[in-house]
Amino acid sequence: MSQTLPSKNVANRRRFLTLAVATAAIVPVSESALARARHDHSKTAASGSDAQKNAASDQKTFQTAVALRDLWLGHIFWVRNVSVAAIDKNDSAMKASEKQAVANAQAIAASIEPFYGAPARDKFFKLLAGHYGAVKAYLVAAVAGDVSAQAKATQSLTSNADEIATFLSQANPYLPKDAVQSLLLAHGGHHIQQIQQLRDRNYDAEAQTWEEMKKHVYQIADATADALAKQFAKKFS
Repeated sequence: MSQTLPSKNVANRRRFLTLAVATAAIVPVSESALARARHDHSKTAASGSDAQKNAASDQKTFQTAVALRDLWLGHIFWVRNVSVAAIDKNDSAMKASEKQAVANAQAIAASIEPFYGAPARDKFFKLLAGHYGAVKAYLVAAVAGDVSAQAKATQSLTSNADEIATFLSQANPYLPKDAVQSLLLAHGGHHIQQIQQLRDRNYDAEAQTWEEMKKHVYQIADATADALAKQFAKKFS
């Protein structure tokens, strides 16, 4: 039988989910590169060279956002596969999924190298590895019914979110620490909720969580793309 999380851990999970709602407005759809790109052709036809430059910038931001969305979608896809394999005690599937999860983290880290260099890439990968390690620790604890270990893993997720937010905000002034930290805390909360639902075979609820996770990682991707476009305007012109 599954065990109930202690009140402190439940409070943390609720805080994560509350932040998921609160941060939904950080990258309004109407302001995102994806939305702006839909109007590129009409704006360019109606305006002069400045509009053409803006449209080109929006298009490059759009392409960056699409690439980052794909990477972040891969993250939650492979972590979900790891979770399913662990719950089903399928060692071969877990090994294969974990290999892909690590490769995906490397790809996400590599996405910032053209802007910040190899040292930043390596640092980001280390932080992403910490994120995955905390999620996996929670997964293992949830499968074992180890409430204490679940609480410890939740705290690790919280600390890691702070570390990643600090790193990204120091690299890019358009990624404020509080906003990034809130996004990452909510993301961690989605992982926790999904693991619990998969463990409890609550597949209808997990399907809804999956949709929420997708929308949320798209927010992370779009926010990153927009911040990069603002900081490195010449690269996006």
